[in-house]
Amino acid sequence: MKVGFIGLGRMGKGMARRILGGGHDLAVYDIVREATTELGAAGARIASSVSDVSKGRDVVITMLVEDESVINVVLGPGGLRDSFPPGSIHLAMGTYGVAAIRTLADAHAKANQVLVAAPVLGRPDLAASGQLGIVAAGPSGAVRRCDPLFQVIGRRTFEAGEKPEFATAIKLANNLVLGAAIVAQAEAFSLIRKYGVAPQVMYDVMTDGLFAGAPAYKGYGKTMVDETYDKVGSPVQVGIKDANLILAAADLARVPLPTLDIYRDRLLGAIAHGDGNKDQAVLAREQARACGLE
Repeated sequence: MKVGFIGLGRMGKGMARRILGGGHDLAVYDIVREATTELGAAGARIASSVSDVSKGRDVVITMLVEDESVINVVLGPGGLRDSFPPGSIHLAMGTYGVAAIRTLADAHAKANQVLVAAPVLGRPDLAASGQLGIVAAGPSGAVRRCDPLFQVIGRRTFEAGEKPEFATAIKLANNLVLGAAIVAQAEAFSLIRKYGVAPQVMYDVMTDGLFAGAPAYKGYGKTMVDETYDKVGSPVQVGIKDANLILAAADLARVPLPTLDIYRDRLLGAIAHGDGNKDQAVLAREQARACGLE
């Protein structure tokens, strides 16, 4: 396939490499020019603009962090909406809000283009190895056309339905569950530490007991035990962005989410204490502060 890729951050770079390695014709663009160098050396065409990266492409993938960024890429001067030929697919693989996805879907539909939302599940190491989970939603024919890309990017694709916002709702709900798991682990470690128990023992009980085989408990729990918060998989700043997207989605649907309030407050506390750029496992430190632990 002829693929364009916009957004070569820690996740995007690994995904783009998988697409290139899968034999697809890849053009890449990032506002940080240096981010494209590695892929250019590997054989991708380095585009000079959003308009340029979309020329002759069957699909253009966006892997951007903020709603504002992806909306600007689509609706701004020289954006995808104005550069794409009819029938082209915008494959939005970042974590965006429901309102943003609705805006994009409407804009593409009016231009006779197609939006497929396909947010991913996993960290940058899984992106690099092609082991991401992918939640895909949009017109069934368009989702099928994207399947060769899903095959090289992920280990499994979860088809969510005909509306792109369905995938968004699932990704945000999944992130809510993950946030709750991080908070619960942080509280558990604080509790046992108050009794003088070594955190490693609690970790072993969790990961070889009821939560055996659960990557969220193994990964974040290990970081909490080792206190290696500078080895960042998912930073606090991204966590608060996603928490705010979950809050907005809940507000649109009029769904109370009390667990979200706790998770979001802990994230805000971590940012206030200067830990915004550390891994979200640092919420264990934030919880410890609340307990009077060092």
